[in-house]
Amino acid sequence: MKIIVVMKRCKFIIDVSNQEPILEIKNKIHRLIGIPAQSQTLRVWDWELIDGLDLDDYPLISDGTNINLSTTSTPEYSSFNDAKMKITVKFSARKIEIEADQNDTVWSLREKIHIMDGTPMRKMALFFNGAEMEDDFRSLHEYGVGGGDEVVVFTKTVGRGAGEATSRRVAVVVQTSSSLMGGARIPVEVEDSSRVSEVREMLVERKMLPLDEYILIHKQRIMREDCSMRWHGVETGDILYVFKGSVSRAVI
Repeated sequence: MKIIVVMKRCKFIIDVSNQEPILEIKNKIHRLIGIPAQSQTLRVWDWELIDGLDLDDYPLISDGTNINLSTTSTPEYSSFNDAKMKITVKFSARKIEIEADQNDTVWSLREKIHIMDGTPMRKMALFFNGAEMEDDFRSLHEYGVGGGDEVVVFTKTVGRGAGEATSRRVAVVVQTSSSLMGGARIPVEVEDSSRVSEVREMLVERKMLPLDEYILIHKQRIMREDCSMRWHGVETGDILYVFKGSVSRAVI
């Protein structure tokens, strides 16, 4: 599979295996850009990847995952293009400017708009050059969005006669890391209107997980405690990864 190594001003892709040792990944980076393995720190959502472990020990890492690289030395060379850009997001009566990356997904752009403007993500319809950006997991680059371009936001409204969507049950698998219950896969059914905090509490109360603090991850994104399964787009058959820990700051 491929992972995306992200540095402060560039990013690049390397091929790895599912059982690849973390130290071997650092050695590949060394051969590619000249940074010694001992000078590298690799992180995913503030979790450091430890030299003595393999990718298997981090089930949230899959094909296309971004891994952040910080260093204590300067690369021997730099041949990567800076993918950062600023785009204009246009609403019916106002515009805002957002810094994005060409490899950001449409979903990521929705999140940034929500954080800056407060518009609920599920009510956004994004358009570029007259075409709706419907696929949340395609990148801005794939849609042809570049620096200085304008993305138009239309807000979907709910008719007065329509109420909230009916709650429905979804069957998911809760996947633990190898260091937590030996990488167990726990099938559960929950209401899609259930908040993440309620699902986590249910797993502990039913003794499916030991008493502790946990973070749930869905599709490579940390799930927000006060948001529902439906808000996160959880569907039957999805996998929720669980790790020990807590989030003490906003995650963008």
